[in-house]
Amino acid sequence: MIYHIDTDVCVIGAGHAGCEAALACSRLGLNTVIFTMNVDSIAMMPCNPHIGGSSKGHLVREIDALGGEMAKNIDKTFIQSKMLNISKGPAVHSLRTQADKAEYSKEMRRVLENQENLTIRQSEVTDILTRDEVDALLGKAEEAGSLPGKSEGAESLPGKAEETESLPGKTGESESFPGKTGESESFPGKTGESESLPGKAREEESGNQQEIFFEKKFNQVPVEKKKPCIGGVRIQTGTVYTCKAVIICTGTYLNARCLVGESITETGPGGMQRSTWLKDAMTRLGIPLRRFKTGTPARMDGRTLDYSKMKIQPGDPVVVPFSYSTDPADVQIEQVPCYLTYTNEETHNIIRQNLDRSPIYAGIIEGTGPRYCPSIEDKVVKFSDKGRHHVFIEPEGRFTNEVYVDGMSSSMPDDVQQRMYRTVPGLENCVIVKNAYAIEYDCINANLLKLSLETKAVDGLFCAGQFNGSSGYEEAAAQGLIAGINAVNKIRGKEPLILERSEAYIGVLIDDLVTKDNREPYRMMTSRAEYRLLLRQDNADLRLRKYGYEAGLITQEQYDYVCYKEKAIQEETDRLKKVKIGAAASNQSILRALGSAELKTACSLAELICRPELSYDKTAELDPDRPSLTKDITEQVEINIRYEGYIDRQKKQVQQFEKLEHKKIPSEINYDDVGSLRNEARQKLKEFLPSSIGQASRISGVTPADITVLLIYLEKQRGR
Repeated sequence: MIYHIDTDVCVIGAGHAGCEAALACSRLGLNTVIFTMNVDSIAMMPCNPHIGGSSKGHLVREIDALGGEMAKNIDKTFIQSKMLNISKGPAVHSLRTQADKAEYSKEMRRVLENQENLTIRQSEVTDILTRDEVDALLGKAEEAGSLPGKSEGAESLPGKAEETESLPGKTGESESFPGKTGESESFPGKTGESESLPGKAREEESGNQQEIFFEKKFNQVPVEKKKPCIGGVRIQTGTVYTCKAVIICTGTYLNARCLVGESITETGPGGMQRSTWLKDAMTRLGIPLRRFKTGTPARMDGRTLDYSKMKIQPGDPVVVPFSYSTDPADVQIEQVPCYLTYTNEETHNIIRQNLDRSPIYAGIIEGTGPRYCPSIEDKVVKFSDKGRHHVFIEPEGRFTNEVYVDGMSSSMPDDVQQRMYRTVPGLENCVIVKNAYAIEYDCINANLLKLSLETKAVDGLFCAGQFNGSSGYEEAAAQGLIAGINAVNKIRGKEPLILERSEAYIGVLIDDLVTKDNREPYRMMTSRAEYRLLLRQDNADLRLRKYGYEAGLITQEQYDYVCYKEKAIQEETDRLKKVKIGAAASNQSILRALGSAELKTACSLAELICRPELSYDKTAELDPDRPSLTKDITEQVEINIRYEGYIDRQKKQVQQFEKLEHKKIPSEINYDDVGSLRNEARQKLKEFLPSSIGQASRISGVTPADITVLLIYLEKQRGR
């Protein structure tokens, strides 16, 4: 007996990517089910207790500008906030907040539980089914008269998705959900034991898929053969959820194992149950997996630390909210301090003496770790000239004594961890609550994805988060939001939302993941963005609100305000360029009081604002006719005036960039027909299947000469 439930979208995983993906789909009117191994792990923060930071703060602001949830959630649950890099230019200013981990997870769960069109389901997804597999599976069951889960609306199986309008409140209503899904007798705990399961049987069909996806090197899908379409998922109890799109957001849970010295535990992060079944499903679908590794430091009982030996790190006196919809007055709270201390040579010697006991250096760890978030073992070995390394003591929450030892991630054995941590000033008597550990997990090579985050192998199958080979909560949430929006667009027959590198850090993130050969967990950095002066964290709403509005996640009121704001900024900038300040005695007196040089001749107010010692606010006395404008508007006015030359230069660079981005490459192109291409370029183009000349130009192994050859070929094809 096969029990099945119809819905529109299935999201696998309820971490930061899964939450954003599920919220986007449900808010856009599609019935959505989000699956999690444990409802207590929704939006869990298994590693560091902060949101934002250099470049990551940009991502959070962009998520908010598009209509995502992360910024709103952290504004409700932060315990400290700080704007980083304020001594530098606005392009690298980035907000960073310490989160109350428990409250962050609890608040996000509350949002999901109260979201219309969204169902939370605690269960492991054991298989991903194509449309043909679902039709065959349910067709056989229907012939046998065993479809207890089929309701009146269950006739619109994924095989006929195009014929059915998937509007809210129609397809996934609650009466089709059983009270106890685990009562299905025909599906034992291991779904692979059932004769009708596609993950185990149908060797002929599996062989055909292997032929499709591995017929040519680099997984190029031959255009003459039909790609499979997504049909649904199966959970551990045997219940089948039919749907029109699936978004995989398994994070670091898939086939995960945690390592502390010689101790290896097959578990997910934070001691949570790992996911094991999907590996076979991905292989069957022609999507190979690879192994990555990351790690986390120890958690300690804060009462056992001596903070007098550390340097206090307070938050900013005036807190800037992450979300554009948060009232600044609501985030002016009492903050919890962090502390700074350092490792020393004694610490490093203990590590050097025990490197053979580290899984990283003993060859036990198979996965590749993140270059830009190294373990303390890696720091000591790779930066041997450094006599000390920063260690930040960060509270895990307002109502716990547990603290996070940032900067000392490790996989050393328990006894080594005890000794090395206690050499750090202030940690001499520390009591470890949770050991530092390394974690290995399965993920995909994001080169197998389109820029929409849909897989090239299976229509309607999307991937987001650390499963795509990235690292960090913020990177995951950004991908989840885009995957969610594009899953909806796919179902409704709309064009995908693809943000360009010149428009958003999210665009840079996804383009790098999909286009570049990333052999380690990818981390977002400001240096990766070529146009970072245009992509500041302070103007994310001006850049991206329109896309959120077009997608349906931004309200008319929010969009109208951004339109007003944009107009007000331009009008005030133009006005300041026209207002002339003469060399009158009263003006000279004001300038002297402000510590600025007197005027020799008249100049515009905009020119005065460009002086390092002056600002928009400081020049108010010279400008009696100044209109009353909000802080967010005047901030943009000042930046536009001060950096006008640099901004104009980058805008011209963007214009050149967009010329290549807008030259699209037909999806049906056969690169074997493009003469004069070098073999390496031909292979790489087949592997990556770029959608534009701009994307093709960023592929490693494709030279400018190859791009010229490709342009000539495309021009000839258009002329025919």
